[in-house]
Parts: sequence; C-alpha cells; structure tokens
Amino acid sequence: MKANRLSLAVGLLVAGMAPVAAQELSIGLKSEATSMDPQFHNLATNTQVNKNIFESLTTQSSVQKITPGLAESWEAVDDTTWRFKLRQGVKFHNGSDFTARDVIYSFCRVPLVQNSPSSYTIYTGDIADMEAEDDHTLLIRTVDKNPLLPVNLWPLAIVSADALGAEDTVTYGPEGTCEGMGEVPQAPAFNDPDIAVGTGPYKLENYTRGAELVLSRFDDYWGGTPDWERVVMRPITSNGPRVAALLAGDVDMIESPPIQDISRIDDAGFNIVDALSNRVIYLHLQQLADAPGIGGTDGKNPLMDKRVREAISLSINRDAIAERIMGGYAEPAGELLPPPMFGTSGRAVDPYDPERAKELLAEAGYPDGFTLNLGTPNDRYINDEQVAQAVAQMMARIGINTTVDATTASQFFSRRNALEFPIYMAGWGAASGEMSSPLKALVATFDADTGMGATNAGRYSNPEMDKVLIEAMSTIDEGQRDELLQKAETIALDDYGIIPLHYEQTVWAMKPELTYEPRMDQYTMAREVKPTTTE
Repeated sequence: MKANRLSLAVGLLVAGMAPVAAQELSIGLKSEATSMDPQFHNLATNTQVNKNIFESLTTQSSVQKITPGLAESWEAVDDTTWRFKLRQGVKFHNGSDFTARDVIYSFCRVPLVQNSPSSYTIYTGDIADMEAEDDHTLLIRTVDKNPLLPVNLWPLAIVSADALGAEDTVTYGPEGTCEGMGEVPQAPAFNDPDIAVGTGPYKLENYTRGAELVLSRFDDYWGGTPDWERVVMRPITSNGPRVAALLAGDVDMIESPPIQDISRIDDAGFNIVDALSNRVIYLHLQQLADAPGIGGTDGKNPLMDKRVREAISLSINRDAIAERIMGGYAEPAGELLPPPMFGTSGRAVDPYDPERAKELLAEAGYPDGFTLNLGTPNDRYINDEQVAQAVAQMMARIGINTTVDATTASQFFSRRNALEFPIYMAGWGAASGEMSSPLKALVATFDADTGMGATNAGRYSNPEMDKVLIEAMSTIDEGQRDELLQKAETIALDDYGIIPLHYEQTVWAMKPELTYEPRMDQYTMAREVKPTTTE
C-alpha cells in the first residue's frame, strides 16, 4: 500500500533518530549533477542543484506556475518584443550588483558552451536581439511571436558577468556574435566557487565529484535569510546505501527511495511525500539507415518502418510495468505529458496486444523478428534498468530479441548523444509545464543551430509535425495554441516517432522534523526544504 502522507506528523519522535541539526541540512541524491555550470547540461539532476546557487528571470512553483524571479514584472510590447523590469537591490555572491548586463552576458554565453550534452539553445534560439534600456530594464526581441518566452526563461540561469571576466559593456548578437564577452569560461571552470557565482540563497563552498556538494548560506540574499547555514548534498546512487544513510541519520532526507522500502521507512516514523510528476519515461528509436546494434535484417534498419515501431509499442504491457515493477508509483502513459497539462489531448494508452504486434512485424517483412540493443541508464530514473529489462522481455515475445545495455547516467547520455543505440529508454520532464517542451526537444527535427530536436538522439523527423509545432509556438491565443500542440503531438504519436511508457510518481523520505512540498518537475530543491515549527 502506498504511503501518501503530504501532511506531516509534527513532533513525532522516533527512538534512536537524531534530531535535525538546526543549521545544517544533508540530502542523499539518487543521481549526481554532471556539472556545476548551470548552462552546460539541460538535466534535472543539474537543475535542482544549480537552482540553489543561480536564479533566472522567472521561476516556477511546485505545480509549475510561472512567477517573478530576477525579473519582477514583464509585458509584451508588441508581437515580438517583451520588456522585463529587473529586480533592484539584488547582489551576486561576489558582492557585485545584478543588472541587465548580466542577463545579456548569460544569454550570449549559452551557444558558446562547448560539448553540451543537451544545449540550452533550445530556449535561446528564437531570440533575435536584447537591449538594456537601463540597468534594470531589458528589451528582448524574438524572431517570431513567442508567447512562451517568460516560461522558457525559467531554465536559463543568470551568471555573473564580472565573475566570468566580461568587459564593461556587453552587447547581444545572435548565434554567438555578442561583443564584450571576453574569454568565456567553460564548464570545468565552474568547480571553482569564484566562477560559480549566482544570486541564489546559497553559495558554492566545495564540490568534490563523486563525494559531496557543499553549499553555504548567502546572508545578503534578496529573498530573505535562507533556512540552512550549510547544505550538504551527497550522491548516493545505490538504493540500499541511500536508505541506510537515512535510517542511520547520516542524511536528513533522500530522494527516490526504492519502492520496496517505502513501507519500512514509513513504519520507522519518517515522513514520506509523493506526487505524480511531469516526467514521462519513453523509448526513442533511431531513424538513420546505418543505425548500429541491429542484427538479422540484411543491413536494413527496421525501426524506420512505422509498422515495426507500432509493433514495439503494442508489445509493451504498461499496466504490468506500473504495478509490478513500479509498485503503483507510476501511471501508464499515452502522451508525452500527463493530462490535463497544457497541450495534452487525453489520448488513450496503447493497448497490450502482442498478437497484433507479431502481425505488424510480418507485414513489415520481419516474420522471424530481428535482434537489437536497448540502451538505458541504470541510476537515473526510478527502477530504470528493471523497466528496460521488462521491455526487452516483452519485445522478445514478439520476436525482437533485445539485449539491454545499461550504464551509469553519465556514460549513457554520452553514448546516447553519440547515437550509439538503435533504441534507448530515457525520461523527459517538461520544464515549461506544457507540451511544446517535449515536442521541441524530443521529436522536432534535429537542428543544432536553432536548438530544435536538441535531445532527439533518434533523429526522428516529421516535417508536418515540425510545421504545426512552430505555428503553435508563435500562436498568442491560448486556446488555439493548445489545439495546435495537441495536433502536433498526435502527428508524432500516430507515427510512433516516440513511444511513451509511463509517468513517474516521485517520492521523498525525510526526518519528521522536515517538510517538503512535492514538485511536479521532480526537483529536490534544498532551498525549499523547511524545518517544522513547534509551539
């Protein structure tokens, strides 16, 4: 039975459980951030860490409602021009004042970040120009109408132009043609606290890869005094040791406790909170003629045939995965976001129909099936390797003999981006909270210059879908945009350009002296962990 206790039993004391230190918070993370550079890798494990150090012009609540951040207000001047009023009195960790110059520098830097596994150009590609009217007023002009601009600014961290060596004047130019940038530091430089300078509630104190990330309170934070003097975030990627660390009091809170241990943790008196996330776990199938890792097809790539892609989808028993492997902490997915989020249509989940799947394979010319490799991380998503193994077994039952190639997240993402897998399993959480996010990133035709298809490592391409998506992203009327996003998603899913599996239910466990409001984006934000108050 699921423990779904969003209310906290205040004052519960458990024998042998040490109280939370009043000034220090320690968190056991399921996955480690790949970089302290907030503009290097568009990955949730990076975002949740970096959001404590860096901030953006806008921010989001736990249910992804857009709210003011470093910009206190904004308005659309015309169809392609926005005016942002920047918050005054904000200091960076190095003592410098936050101004429009820092924003321009930050946006200019995005396309200059080298070797990004998932580039933030997906959010900047539509920006034509930026201009500071004064230190705290900024004009942003887009190539086309972009009603989602304030939403898309939430993932874009603002870094310190002074700390990164910019000149006194920085002017914006598209595609990295900005002036006044100086020598732009690359991702490894951000391990240095003197470079990783933001405006957030916590400062980077120390980062030791594979061991811990230590943050210290920024006393001059514009949003008030942070709750914790010191925050220690430890990557504990193995489930057993992560739970053991919580039970032993070595950490105050953990993310993603293994499903089979939730009842035990709950019975021990810890607080359990959970919520349905916006993260969809999906399969991507490589659409290139020379896809690697496929056998028994005389050199052909069967995944380029829609009938084969549909057969794979019909071979998967999503209900069984959600109940047996995910223990009820998942919902079978028929779309790239859980309804009724913006742009969803309420599309039904593909049925489990292995007999029809076999028929489709025969119709496509593969009555005896074929072999392929399925890539997956083994420490990034909830029960990721177990889910991949189940998918492989289900595919084998229709004649597609599948070998699971499971590696750590860092290795997986590197290999995925090098197009080493004919089919891979991964996840996507929509930072914007609406359908253009997964469509633009995962199924739009790959274009490094515009940022379209930035995470489309299957290289699926459907010009019809692209056209509708681009129209949706420039449509001001919300009703019309909703309909267009539904249409674009339907085109991609009808074509089986991507195969959704399930939406994750995210769980956190913590000492009863702590509270945390579950986030749909699955982020574990130290800044939002609160000590309980007692009378």
